[in-house]
Amino acid sequence: MQDNKNLSEIEIENQKIIQNKDLNIFEALIPVVLLMGMLAYNIFFADGELLGAYSNQYILLTGGVIAAIVGFLNKVSLRIMLNEVVENLKSVMVPILILFLVGALAGTWLVSGVIPAMVYYGLQVLNPTIFLPASVVIAAIISIATGSSWTTSATVGIALVGIGSALGIPSGMIAGAVISGAYFGDKMSPLSDTTNLAPAMAGTDLFTHIKYMAFTTVPTIIITLIVFSIISLNISTTGTADVSGLLNTIKNTFHITPYLFIVPLVVIALILLKTKPLIALGVGVILAAIFAFIFQNDVLSNLSSSNINAIINAIFVDTEIVTDNEKLNELFSAGGMKGMLWTIFLICCAMVFGGVMDGIGALAKITKELLKMATSIFGLFFSTAMSCIGLNAIASDQYLAIVIPGKMFKNAFEDKELAPENLSRTLEDSGTVTSVLIPWNTCGAYQSSVLGVGVAEYAIFAVFNWLSPIMTLIFAAFQIKIKQLVKK
Repeated sequence: MQDNKNLSEIEIENQKIIQNKDLNIFEALIPVVLLMGMLAYNIFFADGELLGAYSNQYILLTGGVIAAIVGFLNKVSLRIMLNEVVENLKSVMVPILILFLVGALAGTWLVSGVIPAMVYYGLQVLNPTIFLPASVVIAAIISIATGSSWTTSATVGIALVGIGSALGIPSGMIAGAVISGAYFGDKMSPLSDTTNLAPAMAGTDLFTHIKYMAFTTVPTIIITLIVFSIISLNISTTGTADVSGLLNTIKNTFHITPYLFIVPLVVIALILLKTKPLIALGVGVILAAIFAFIFQNDVLSNLSSSNINAIINAIFVDTEIVTDNEKLNELFSAGGMKGMLWTIFLICCAMVFGGVMDGIGALAKITKELLKMATSIFGLFFSTAMSCIGLNAIASDQYLAIVIPGKMFKNAFEDKELAPENLSRTLEDSGTVTSVLIPWNTCGAYQSSVLGVGVAEYAIFAVFNWLSPIMTLIFAAFQIKIKQLVKK
């Protein structure tokens, strides 16, 4: 039973949307405006350390307190707000566990020689002039096969960043290419959770959604590949002369053998067999630890007096393998599970802010106001896209950025006699892909932490991600492939 008679809940896919008639749009925007102002000041004027190393986390919590005060003034009880915060935190428990395992994976894959082997062979195969477009294609293939941009980044993404960095390519460019390919695959894969969620919200079926989404997604990925091809032809790299020195350093430090590829291949095979990510990544950690004992005894001995201690440290805390090449020293370091704590704290704080905003009815209010702008067909698409992007920033969660607009705009699309696949496509083009461009969103925090590249560094190079909502609005403006409802 609700504490406030003007509060109501809509339940969809285990997500609650709370509406509050007492709250007006100006009050709903107060926490958002103050949060964005504080984050902007922290990033642009305080070098990210306004309140210390955890500034963004504290700012998100402050935003949650401001939202709670707005809620109290509008007769929303603390119980309702806390319930939504708890629900939000429960929803990210699995991603948090995955993050811990990714940290362990990075550490064990380093000391076992898996990542150095990927870099060693990759330097010989991937030419600098085609490296960036090749990274887009490789990440896209893996992501389509696995249905997960997160898994793609945690496996081939880490390796591609390492290889490209060794070639002298800026890490922001490499991360942008990996993320572009990974999110293309994530969108188009029938195994992806968001690709299944969007048509469920809009009221269409999975394969109709994927087929219709291809109209905007394929041109976007083609433009992305062209952009990265042009960039590749116009950037200077270290060249082949330096690569031979890197290869020698890697070979002198690690025992390099193709057998090390068994570890990532097993992980990818498990994911293709629809094994749960926690199990697949856990197997990857255990296998890598075993391979470290088999192939990298010298490396383990240099790290600790006990090989077992070296493995435990690789899983839980910092590991640094020193070589005679400064560039490789930066690459051959990992933070283990400990290195993921900053990101996990950020995600939890974002969930607190999003939960309070949802609890006081602010998310539903903002979306409803955007719906009022939908007086034309283009206005409807624009409002939907802006709602998805806005919720990625406010709620810090790509699922809410699909669920809430999906529910709120469904009737509006029907009223305009537009087929539901128009809505499902817009949800993915604007909700799924832009999540990674928001530093405090779960996706932005994850990708930044796993790839070791700040969101500000890769955002401009994540061409596919920021171009996708623009493409869907271009199609809407010129009435290209806008399917009408078939009247029975």
